[in-house]
Amino acid sequence: MPTLVNYSGDDEFYSGGSCYSNQGLFGSHVDVYCPPSKRARISAPFAFEGSFLEQVVKPSIEVLPDECLFEILRRLQGGKERSSCACVSKKWLSMLSSIRRTEMPSKLENEVVSSSDVEMIDSDEDQELKSDGYLSRCVVGKKATDTRLAAISVGTSSRGGLGKLSIRGSNTVRGVTDVGLSAIARGCPSLKALSLWNVPAVGDQGLYEIARGCPLLEKLDLCQCPSISNKGLMAIAENCPNLTALSIESCSKIGNDGLQAVGRFCSKLQSVSIRDCPLVGDHGVSSLLSSASLVLSKVKLQALNITDFSIAVIGHYGKAITNLNLIGLQNVSEKGFSVIGNAQGLQKLVSLAITSCRGITDASLEAMGKGCVNLRQMCLRKCCFVSDNGLVAFAKVAASLESLQLEECNRVTQAGIVGALSNCGTKLKSLTLVKCMGIKDITSEVSMPSPCRSLRSLSIRNCPGFGSVSLAMVGSLCPQLQDVDLSGLYGITDAGILPLLENCEEGLVKVNLSGCLNLSDEVVIALAKFHGGTVESLNLDGCRRITNASLAAIADDCLLLRDLDLSKCAITDSGISALSNATQINLQVLSLSGCSEVTNKSAFCLKKLGETLVGLNLQHCNSISSRTVELLVESLWRCDILA
Repeated sequence: MPTLVNYSGDDEFYSGGSCYSNQGLFGSHVDVYCPPSKRARISAPFAFEGSFLEQVVKPSIEVLPDECLFEILRRLQGGKERSSCACVSKKWLSMLSSIRRTEMPSKLENEVVSSSDVEMIDSDEDQELKSDGYLSRCVVGKKATDTRLAAISVGTSSRGGLGKLSIRGSNTVRGVTDVGLSAIARGCPSLKALSLWNVPAVGDQGLYEIARGCPLLEKLDLCQCPSISNKGLMAIAENCPNLTALSIESCSKIGNDGLQAVGRFCSKLQSVSIRDCPLVGDHGVSSLLSSASLVLSKVKLQALNITDFSIAVIGHYGKAITNLNLIGLQNVSEKGFSVIGNAQGLQKLVSLAITSCRGITDASLEAMGKGCVNLRQMCLRKCCFVSDNGLVAFAKVAASLESLQLEECNRVTQAGIVGALSNCGTKLKSLTLVKCMGIKDITSEVSMPSPCRSLRSLSIRNCPGFGSVSLAMVGSLCPQLQDVDLSGLYGITDAGILPLLENCEEGLVKVNLSGCLNLSDEVVIALAKFHGGTVESLNLDGCRRITNASLAAIADDCLLLRDLDLSKCAITDSGISALSNATQINLQVLSLSGCSEVTNKSAFCLKKLGETLVGLNLQHCNSISSRTVELLVESLWRCDILA
């Protein structure tokens, strides 16, 4: 070897890492190890100029042909040695990352990884953690470069390789390309999960290398990858038979052929999500879903050019589907959605969510309720053609329904909600209404239907027409409530919520009244009186009529309270004092954001409360000085203080 490289120099060792600087080559940290190393061996001519002896320094190793250097590097004895050599230059890093595991001598390829090798890389710029026995990495933005991926490939290869890799965005100057992905493919054959988001320079060649080098791949997530086409996806399908999860979003060149290949070759596919891919149509979706019908359990289709045909395939062949999410399918009609129920194929469907689909009508909703006999969770968002009749009919036939959520379904009125509650059977546990503008307060007397004793959670958020009369009626219909969320109902008053508090038999646990501007201390006093022994979380954010009287009631009766939000309430120092003197309360989270009447005088009381607190919000408390906040931070070292 000395003869080969024309060796000259000594064998003296020098400390301090590599003789080449890492900083200029790869940034401040890379995934390679730099132990103390020898001084460079050099061979260079001498030049005489005047009375000075000058030596032109050129590393003799650079004289070697790439073929010889390749043979040397692939015979390195361990992970530390390979990582150390990768620090020499980008050329060496590139060459090391081009060596496949199969190209190493068999003794090295099968070497046992020592405990010291596991510790050989430290990088606080990348996220590194153990996950299911494999290393997981995420590179984001400007850190996402080919050099970074090559370093990850070399640095992790001696430890069994990478298990999960996520690339979010790309460096605008030196972004991730097929070259970087090829390095991962060669050095990380154990890769099981790959996520590529917004990497426009990665194309079919990079995905082909992954398919070739990572046959164990189980999860693939592609988002905004305009250079990847059907060819890349077909390569994955043909070479990665263990693929169980596929997510494709905004990939303009992926179409039906790629999905057909996945359906044909990936018999273990369990989850598929396809969004906003203009080339995807009925042919690809139907082929994929019908081919993987035996194991496919989760399906999400959003903003696709598919028709009733694809939805009919789901209805007939979705025998294993448990979760179905359909969003923005504008070309699917009422007939298509009716087939979901009428085909009787979705016998295992547990959760169904439908958003912004014009084909959801009263008739199709009822059909789905009849056909999906095990449906437990139903969510309808922005379904403008669903009315009270459809909602009540669905509640009658969906015998297994446990959770019903309606968002921006503006044809649903108070009558529909009351009808659904009285006809839902004995299993409904949760009802959520969000921004349903069609709900108006009842002005005339109505007959009281039978109560829904199974309901445990009621959430009515930002429905401005929902008033005190409606709330009183719903409260009387649901005597077993434990969780109540009425946030944003600025129209309700004490007269509406007091009957609800009085009728709850089991005891409320979580109560959210944020944004209920017209509620007074009377509500909190009643809550403490009737439910003080059970309530654990209380949110009064923005209830500007809540004063110190409420805090006194909470201090006396709320024994289990852990989370209290008093943001923008009309409380003062005396209220904080009363709260701190309650020996039985062990608050963990307290928010006083925007309480301008709380001053520095409360510092001692806050410190006393802080003995149990893990979170304290003092933002926008203008009467509390920064010095007081600093003292609290110093004394309450266990508590996370926002100020």
